[in-house]
Parts: sequence; structure tokens; C-alpha cells
Amino acid sequence: MPEIQFILDGKEVTAQPGETILQAAEKVGIHIPTLCFNQKISRTTSCFVCVVKDVKTGKFLPSCSACPSNGQVIESSSPEVREMRRTALGLLLSEHTGDCEAPCTMACPAHASVEEYVRAGRKGNFLEALKIIKKRIPLPMSVGRVCPRFCEKDCRRNIDGKPVAINEVKRIAADLYYDEYMEELPPLNGKKVAIVGAGPAGFSAAYYLREQGIQSVLYEQMPEPGGMLRYGIPEFRLPKDILRRELAHFQKMDVEIRCNQKLGRDFTLECLKAEYDAVLLAVGSWSSSSMRIEGEDLAQQGIAWLGDIAGKNWKNCANPGRTVVVGGGNTAMDCARTALRLGGDVTVCYRRTRAEMPAEANEIQEAMDEGVKFEFLTAPLSLKKAEDGSLRLACQRMELGAADASGRRTPVPVPGSDFEIAADTVIAAIGQRTVVPEGVPAAKRGIEVDPADLKCAGDAPVFAAGDCVSGPATVVEALAAGRKAALSIGDYLAGRKHEEPFVFNVSRGHWRSLAKEDLVYLRKISEEERVKPEFISMEKRRTTFEELFPSIPADKVSKEAERCIECSCTAKGDCFLKKHATEYKVQPDMFTG
Repeated sequence: MPEIQFILDGKEVTAQPGETILQAAEKVGIHIPTLCFNQKISRTTSCFVCVVKDVKTGKFLPSCSACPSNGQVIESSSPEVREMRRTALGLLLSEHTGDCEAPCTMACPAHASVEEYVRAGRKGNFLEALKIIKKRIPLPMSVGRVCPRFCEKDCRRNIDGKPVAINEVKRIAADLYYDEYMEELPPLNGKKVAIVGAGPAGFSAAYYLREQGIQSVLYEQMPEPGGMLRYGIPEFRLPKDILRRELAHFQKMDVEIRCNQKLGRDFTLECLKAEYDAVLLAVGSWSSSSMRIEGEDLAQQGIAWLGDIAGKNWKNCANPGRTVVVGGGNTAMDCARTALRLGGDVTVCYRRTRAEMPAEANEIQEAMDEGVKFEFLTAPLSLKKAEDGSLRLACQRMELGAADASGRRTPVPVPGSDFEIAADTVIAAIGQRTVVPEGVPAAKRGIEVDPADLKCAGDAPVFAAGDCVSGPATVVEALAAGRKAALSIGDYLAGRKHEEPFVFNVSRGHWRSLAKEDLVYLRKISEEERVKPEFISMEKRRTTFEELFPSIPADKVSKEAERCIECSCTAKGDCFLKKHATEYKVQPDMFTG
């Protein structure tokens, strides 16, 4: 039989009798996605992912079963055809259940491959675990100590007990092999980037720039690098010797750090723009939010007070005496627990209840265990100095009303409930904000950037990332922002448009919506209780800045990792449904029901 001549995407294509459009397209290198095509089965179709369009008739055909005819004109890549494929994929996904990626990985702001590094830890290969971790978390020693554990909050083991102690895998892997492991780095390509701010976002950007062969110089206004890690998180949560050890690694990577260099005092943005190929602003949020009460200038500002303590030997710091901390976030807890260790009698005032406190639950409980007192449903009204030199904080009792925009119930004053608290030190820790550098566009939370690539407005290659853009967030979120900025800068310097990769994932739903019988065990898992750290004595916790507990030993962490269900799809690496859905940017909930 004679060959068949037809037009495919504007090209003349030859097909043998009996060949499908899909087979003919493959021979000439035209890619058509397919799920069901297999030479061993009959020509039947139902998924329509491989759909093409017959231009003359206007009909859509499944290319895996339709054979071309002489003179036929076929489109396989037009916007209309691609939209039909999106629809077909969306319909398939509407009935698809399971977890492509483990919930822990999806919950991590840095999108670390959690299940994979926990598996390596289970096998006792903590060096391999560290290699996996550092692909997304370049400061694992710090994050292993201060991370709020987003991954554990979404762990499937919450259904039948307690989550896997994922963070302990990260911590021990870093403690064991951080100094030993050195990344394979490409040679420097001659491009150079200035990073203003040597905090988590700045160091993360420097790390991922260096992985692209781009050199960076970090400018830091404080005497030591680390940003909030160094000056905002107390020693008992993150020992400074560990932080110094972690940051020393960056010098091995040819990252230059210049301390005591403040933007606007020692250099200008214009100077950096003239000297470097690009500039990244990662200046953090160091200005305290106002309590908006009379006399608040008599109060210490939480983050500045912590920074002052961190810059000294704690043994030389004064006892703050009767201390009142106003606020309910992690900084408030750090202030309260620091004041307690310096000998203070500490009370935290918060205008809502414990249930609404933004601080991590374990931070609140640990503060209570150590002896910090709490006055809930209490709001400050004014602050004044008494004749004896002490302070008087006027307060008012509150009750909870309707929910506000954050979803938390709004505190409403209780008439006639005013009272005073006598104090020697009052610390305001109700939030932080960014002081936007001069000449940089400002937004509600800080520096204004294009969310797609973190570039500031204008033609100059100036970018911004971290707390100074998002407002105060966690260390791991700052690391994720720094990575995004580094990749965006790399694309800019290479003349490419930066596009964040589309992340496709099907989920069975949050563990709270599932029952124990919904768990699928792909292997035998441990039913042991979650491993617990061994805290130092309560006496030391109350009177010293010694780290709260040592890292859990590797053998115990490996046994803990046996509790992991490994609930991601075993075929996620070569799943064509996932591959095609990612290519066509199909959301799993495109169609529901």
C-alpha cells in the first residue's frame, strides 16, 4: 500500500499504512503526551490526553488510535489543543487519589525532600541525609535547632499518635557531617553580586549563587554575621559557637563577608550598583512595632533588647528584676525566657488567650515550665515611672469577640477592669517591621518587589528577599526566599526570564480529615513512641544560657525514622500523569466531584 502524506504542525509528514498519528509524530520528533498508548493493546482510547485537531473538519482526535489520511491537516500543539489536553488531564485528576509527594515535603517552605532524607537517616546514612537537606536548606545546624517544624505538623503519623521527629534527623545529620561535607562547586564565572544583610536570606542567596558560579560579597552592619540567628535568637536555643561554625563554611565557598558595614553610612546603594553586576537587599525587619500607648518610650524594644544581650557575655548582663513582656509571639517568648535566666521575675501579658498566641506551642510550654507567668486577655493602656524609679504598666482586661481578618477572635475591652502591674523592666515584643532603605520602593510589609522574580521596580538589577519583603517570618522561610532570589539573579545575569517551576501534587488531604484506617503502609513501620530529647536540668534552664538539650544520638534518631510511613507515591519519579500535568500546569482540583 502507498505511503500516506499529511501535514502535522505545518510540516509534511509521511506515515505508513496502519500507523497512528502518534506513531508518525514520534518518528519526526514531534512530542505528543500520552498515557494509554501501547503497541500490544488494541486501538481503544478514553483518556484523550494525546488529543490532536483535524483542521479541515474541526474535530478533535485521539492520536494514539486515529490514523492519518492523505492531505489531512493536523494540529498537535496549538493553544486550543493544549487547552483540550489540560481539560482531559483535569478530568483524570478529578478521580485520582493518593499523595504524589509526602505532606511533610509539601509543608516545608524550602520544599526540602523530607521523606528522602528521613529514609537516609533510617538507614544510618546521615551524610547522604545532609546532602539531600543542603539542596534546599543551606543552614541545617541552625534550622535543626530553631525550625518551627512545618513538616511535622503535617506528618501523617499525627493520625495515630505523634509525628515523626523529622527535625532531629536534620539536626544530627548536620552535627555529624557539616564540617566534613563540601559541595562540588563550579568555577567562578566572573559575575559578582553584593548582598546587603548577612542573615538567613542573605546567606541562602550567597549559597545558591555560588552553586551557579557567581561570587557574592555580604555586607553586614553588626560586628558578627548571622542576622536574626546571631542577635535575635537566644544562646540557649542556638549556641553562637554552633552558628559561627556553620557560617565559617561559607568562606570555604569563596563567599566574602564584610562586617560593621552599614548601608547609608559606610556605602550607598548607588556605589553597589556601580561596582557589582547585581545587588540583593536582605536587610531583615529590625524595627519594633509600636504598642501605641502613652509612655512606651520607657519600655525596652524586644528585638533590640535581645540583640544587646547577644552582643555581651550573658554573665555580665544586669538582672532585669520584675519584668513584664508584652506580646505573644516567638520574640516575646525569647525575651521572657532570657529575662528569667538573668534572674528576673517574669510575666507575659497577651491580649488574647493561649490558644491564639502566635508563638510555637512548645516555646510557650517551655516558658511555663521554666517559671514564666502569663496574664492572658490583658492589654496595656499606658506606662509611667513611679517616684521610686520603678515602672507602672496600666492594663485592661479583655474578652474575645468576633474573628478578625487573621481568623483569630478580636479582643474587646471589659469595662471597669483596669489594673496596674509594677515592674522594673517592661519589654515590648508585639512585632517587627522593616525600615526600607532610601531610594527603594516600599510596600505595606517592607520593600516592594515583583513577586515573580523578587526584583525591585526600575531598570537597575536590584532585588530583595527575606523578612524585609515578607515581614517577619521564620528562618526556613527566609532561606527559601534567599534561594529564589539567587536563582532569579542567576537568570537575570544570564539574560533569561525567571520562572518558578510549577509544582504539581495530588494529596489525599490533611491528616485531620483522614482516619487511621486510611493509612497505607508500604513497609513495616515502628510503633514505638516518638523519641524525646533529654533536657538539661531545670536549674540550669532557669539560671544559665546552656543549650536546652543535646542532639539526640544517631542510633536513636535512626530508630525514630523507622516510624516514617513513607507516604509519597513510589512511582512519583516516572509517573507520566504527573509529568504531563506538570507540563500543562494542571491543578489537581481543576474539576471537583
